[in-house]
Amino acid sequence: MKKTTFIEAITQAMAEEMERDEHVFLIGQDIGLYGGVFKATKGLLDKFGPRRVIDAPISEVYIAGGSVGAAMVGLRPVAEIQFADFITPSMDQIIQQMAKMRYRTGAQWTSPMTIRVCCGGDVGGGLYHSQINEQWFFSQPGLIVLLPSTPYDAKGLLKSAIRGDDPVIFFEHKRLYRWIKEDLPEEDFTVPIGRAAIRTEGKDVTIVSYGLMAHRSREAVDQLEKDGISCELIDMRTILPWDRETIFESVKKTSRVVLVQESSKTGGVMAEVGAAIAEELFDYLDAPVTRVCGLDVPAIPFAPPMEHYFLPNAEKIGRVVKKVMAY
Repeated sequence: MKKTTFIEAITQAMAEEMERDEHVFLIGQDIGLYGGVFKATKGLLDKFGPRRVIDAPISEVYIAGGSVGAAMVGLRPVAEIQFADFITPSMDQIIQQMAKMRYRTGAQWTSPMTIRVCCGGDVGGGLYHSQINEQWFFSQPGLIVLLPSTPYDAKGLLKSAIRGDDPVIFFEHKRLYRWIKEDLPEEDFTVPIGRAAIRTEGKDVTIVSYGLMAHRSREAVDQLEKDGISCELIDMRTILPWDRETIFESVKKTSRVVLVQESSKTGGVMAEVGAAIAEELFDYLDAPVTRVCGLDVPAIPFAPPMEHYFLPNAEKIGRVVKKVMAY
């Protein structure tokens, strides 16, 4: 076991998969000579060469579209979108081509590729370097969307994504890159796609979250425990397809649920999760399905006090949980 940061886990996963399969290659802005803006690809150019670690021009259309073409002819691209804020130019390639390739060709062609997306706030990045935008892809059948919160899950899920035959959007929260450390096994391992993780078991209320918010929720759970409230915390990990079975079984047990996401409330991932719970588990509920989310404003503010006002935190989560418990 070795103590490993989130971003080191990402680097390890790519290096190990490139060693395992010669068809795997990397492409993105500044990932070669510079080693990536966050250093996720540091050292990989020297190890694998410029034909497998490709410095792309500043063109998300080219990065995504070129990867789709390469995936169709047998390669396994791992593309990097440097910031989620700038993924919009590649939306046509991702939504109209990558996500629909198997369906539109009757499974004659596929797009076995992974797009890594650096995302998230609480980094003082302002409106164009703090967005997640995961909700844009959550509503697109044909894609797998992953958003891990731990180094173990980041490494294991990325390896599963690269090995799989489906197109994957792999979100990496920037705040977690060097903050979270974890002991990782030195032997090869993967984490199954489509399965949530129960981080803490409890009996009073279910809290569902992912990414950075899984950690903010854990902070709230620890405080609520001191107040006599037992929380079951579920980390989704895979947000498409999300693990209905694990979440539903927990809600049946606790009869209360609080859903936490970093992105704005309207049209988010938790809107769909909450609707499904209300639709299918209404008879089990002792309180309304409740969300704790970012604010419905155009973007995350730059000023730290305003950014913190925008983002959910342990205090906000705890306050909502107590309201649900008192219903």
